[in-house]
Amino acid sequence: MANITKKVSWSSRADELGAAGEGTPLLNGSEQSRAFREIGRLSTVDLEEEVTSDEDSVKGRPKEIPHNEKLLSLKYESLDYDNIENQLFLEEERRMSHMSFRCLEISRWVICGLIGILTGLIACCIDIIVEKLAGFKYQVVKENIEKFTEVGGLSVSLLLWAVLNSAIVMLGALMVSFIEPVAAGSGIPQIKCYLNGVKVPRVVRLKTLMVKVFGVICSVVGGLAVGKEGPMIHSGSVVAAGVSQGRSTSLKKDFKIFEYFRRDTEKRDFVSAGAAAGVSAAFGAPVGGVLFSLEEGASFWNQMLTWRIFFASMISTFTLNFFLSIYHNNPGDLSNPGLINFGRFENDSVAYYLYEIPLFIAMGAIGGLLGALFNYLNYWLTIFRIRYVHRPYLQVMEAMLVAAVTATVSFTMIYFSTDCQPLDPEHSEEYPLQLFCADGEYNSMATAFFNTPERSVRSLFHNQPGTYNPLTLGLFTLTYFFLACWTYGLAVSAGVFIPSLLIGAAWGRLCGILLATTTDNGSIWADPGKYALIGAAAQLGGIVRMTLSLTVIMVEATGNVTYGLPIMLVLMTAKIVGDYFVEGLYDVHIKLQSVPFLHWEAPATSHWLTAREVMSSPVTCLSRIEKVGTIVDILSNTSTNHNGFPVVVQVTGNEEPAKLCGLILRSQLIVLLKHKVFVELARSRLTQRKLLLKDFRDAYPRFPPIQSIHVSQDERECMMDLTEFMNATPYTVPQDTSLPRVFKLFRALGLRHLVVVDDENRVIGLVTRKDLARYHMGKHGLEELHLAQT
Repeated sequence: MANITKKVSWSSRADELGAAGEGTPLLNGSEQSRAFREIGRLSTVDLEEEVTSDEDSVKGRPKEIPHNEKLLSLKYESLDYDNIENQLFLEEERRMSHMSFRCLEISRWVICGLIGILTGLIACCIDIIVEKLAGFKYQVVKENIEKFTEVGGLSVSLLLWAVLNSAIVMLGALMVSFIEPVAAGSGIPQIKCYLNGVKVPRVVRLKTLMVKVFGVICSVVGGLAVGKEGPMIHSGSVVAAGVSQGRSTSLKKDFKIFEYFRRDTEKRDFVSAGAAAGVSAAFGAPVGGVLFSLEEGASFWNQMLTWRIFFASMISTFTLNFFLSIYHNNPGDLSNPGLINFGRFENDSVAYYLYEIPLFIAMGAIGGLLGALFNYLNYWLTIFRIRYVHRPYLQVMEAMLVAAVTATVSFTMIYFSTDCQPLDPEHSEEYPLQLFCADGEYNSMATAFFNTPERSVRSLFHNQPGTYNPLTLGLFTLTYFFLACWTYGLAVSAGVFIPSLLIGAAWGRLCGILLATTTDNGSIWADPGKYALIGAAAQLGGIVRMTLSLTVIMVEATGNVTYGLPIMLVLMTAKIVGDYFVEGLYDVHIKLQSVPFLHWEAPATSHWLTAREVMSSPVTCLSRIEKVGTIVDILSNTSTNHNGFPVVVQVTGNEEPAKLCGLILRSQLIVLLKHKVFVELARSRLTQRKLLLKDFRDAYPRFPPIQSIHVSQDERECMMDLTEFMNATPYTVPQDTSLPRVFKLFRALGLRHLVVVDDENRVIGLVTRKDLARYHMGKHGLEELHLAQT
């Protein structure tokens, strides 16, 4: 049978950007070769490509699956979640005593505790700084508006508001665009990719954390339609990645601790704990944080790891709570566990009835539709940014423009609003604006716009009925929806959780008001705050499409389990309805960046595909005792840039493919070349130190490039014995293994390479993450291709 696979040439997104001279972060995109034809069908298949057939082919089975060769970016590599069980690893494990393993387990708990403490402290600092700076800004603008309301010339107040917003946002955008672009956005898509097994460049570095913290402060204080909660997940992950390694590669400081954990397998577990600690600090939801990490990395879950992640989450929320209580002059008062505090829903207001369940489900459907619209608009806006706003100075200018427009729209809405409400002690508005209202009254529209988003959400949840009129809520929902859609994807550090909650709370409260006024006895059961909560959950679920973890987060944030069932039903409905039109916002941006992201399951109709159809071949193999010059030439070949090489043994006098005996990684070969581990040198230097696992851990994670390693002409003629360093038991599959089985094995074990062998254990192909991602089609694309083949 003829060879039915072909070698894939992956496009380099970095090369495409090289012509423009710019690099861009995950959320803000890079130069896209072409837009996907339909957002609901982000397929990896080019159905227009002709499929060739052979005489001996089975009817209905393609000899070669068509694909778009520019769909996956070369700059993303896989992480090594599978332990490399070579002789060095096995010898070290066997030398360790039971007490040594107990000490390692204690170290893991200590690291998780440190992650929780540091994440909580970062959240505390962000919250205090934002409160102080935003309070100062709103107070200055408020006094200016009150001054010019009496004497005329409110245009000066508008100009002041717009300039302040633009100047503050400019600082954050400059840091992100010019110093660390990967710090843009919430960072949740990047962390999803990391836990999925994708190495996103610079995503867990110290500089990324510093820019992220500074940027999110500027974004929130600058008045953008953003929140500071989402970036806490990214911040916690960076903290975890740094603390668990016992050193800082950015600062070139090694504390000589936690050296055993310097590998992707251990680091991934701690990053999961950091992400959970970030969720816990943001929403005061430690259980929700654990479930968030579970949803993104369930393939590696175990009971002890679950407890460590929960411990990190609890420590994080306790640390934040403790220091905020000191800041608010209430030491020991632990009633504000997260950055966003929805406030307590009293029993009378949270009561709901059976006949309200259909109304909640209908609101979930509305949230799914609005979420799909939000994601669809943001998708095309991101495509526009990828093509035309990819230079740093343009990104800064766009961020400043959005800040100015946000201030202008807010001022205009407040100026023309006639919704005046009485100001009495029961109202808790932080910066009430009177404007043209009578004495003793305040502008209700200003409560939503002239405030931080967190305070606005809380007011929509808990303000008394009659605080807002329907027109105010309708106009606010419409304007804030488009402002949030425009804002997400800017070159600033910001999250989408709070804007989504605010939009949903506004139209949810509007639904509650309409139900109360249009139904009999509606004023008794249709509490506006209750429907604001349901609307917030529906809108957030419709945009991000999270179900299990988001349900628990909302329940924990409200401090009342009464609404567990309605929130779950709303989120499920929003996801089902939204998924019918378009994927979740994070998944959309992941695909826009051509990340080889693997979902939990293979496509439903993929059983007609086998490992033979998805593998890459021919495979570059190495002999167990290989010539140094050959290894250097293979690693220096920029056209392939392979990271894993099967090690084979050739049968003497046999021209057939050699048989598999192991697998070795590019990073291992580079360390071996750096330390000159050659057979001839080992024989001539009797006192040469034996290479240890510590040498590989010291080089992790920034292994030097092959170009930095000098190999003389004489050394090229030497031989290298790979027996001791290769993984002698790599995972393999027969060539006729079905794609779902290959996918489950690859995904569940967190593999980076899966060797395809024939009946005699000869290497015929290699399956990598990009091979599977290339064939992981959308729900329509695979079915259409299957019909085309049959």
